[in-house]
Amino acid sequence: MPAATLPDGSTLDVTTLGDGPAVLLPVRTDPLEEAQADAMRAWGADPDLGAALARRVAGAGFRVVAADYEAHLAAHPRPGTLTADAVTADLLAVADAAGADRFAYYGYSWLALAGLQLALRTDRLTGLAMGGYPPLDGPYAAMLAVTRAAHRLALSHRDAPRPASTSAPEPGDWDSVEMTQAPEQTGQYVTLYESLAGFDDAAALTLAVPRLAVVGADDDIVYGPGWGDVEVVIAGAVTRRRAELEAAGWTVEVLPGKDHMSAMQADAVLPVLLPWLTAHRGRPDLPHR
Repeated sequence: MPAATLPDGSTLDVTTLGDGPAVLLPVRTDPLEEAQADAMRAWGADPDLGAALARRVAGAGFRVVAADYEAHLAAHPRPGTLTADAVTADLLAVADAAGADRFAYYGYSWLALAGLQLALRTDRLTGLAMGGYPPLDGPYAAMLAVTRAAHRLALSHRDAPRPASTSAPEPGDWDSVEMTQAPEQTGQYVTLYESLAGFDDAAALTLAVPRLAVVGADDDIVYGPGWGDVEVVIAGAVTRRRAELEAAGWTVEVLPGKDHMSAMQADAVLPVLLPWLTAHRGRPDLPHR
């Protein structure tokens, strides 16, 4: 198994599966411990999602380059330095470790945001697929507010630890989330969104590589008082700007009846992602406009 040496000196294991055009997936492919897997299922997530995505994309005739970037950041947090530029450098290091000079990219939620920043900073992409995050009218200010709230909660829990709740979480109820992250872990995402405070995402319209945006039709998230009553508009932004995105060459898919958690599941996204990847696998590489 190759390992990527990231610019901060840490190393990140990289898994490769299959043969064909390279597709970078920032996902976990190793099984989780049962307790952690059960906690994810209780929240409505699939602990085997990364493995399913990697296996099925590889089975469709692609060489998957996978790395659990999110878990790496949890283990090696970088408050103060995890900027959009740093994320791009990290993802390129993953591709380099696998020998993937050219590659398509698919990420979900903030990892979709990371893919957009990557596409704007390198000419190595052969395609960009964004799930669960709008290319235009992205909720950058809202997510900065949410990450700052998460950071305040992490600081308060560090300074005054509270007993863990015995009640089961309600999937999609963000107010029921128990804060288990350290301030260093939450602080790095404050850094990321602060680095994007002046970002004009109209730049998404300047990309010329194949582009896909896929969101759940019900993916607008309302956080409660503990999070500042912030609304993170995802589906609404995509539907509002859909005509403009499609006119600029984006493929846009809105999944009926899906919210942020359900739209990321393999059975929801792969019927869109795999045909899109296949349709563009033989297309000549295109530069930025």
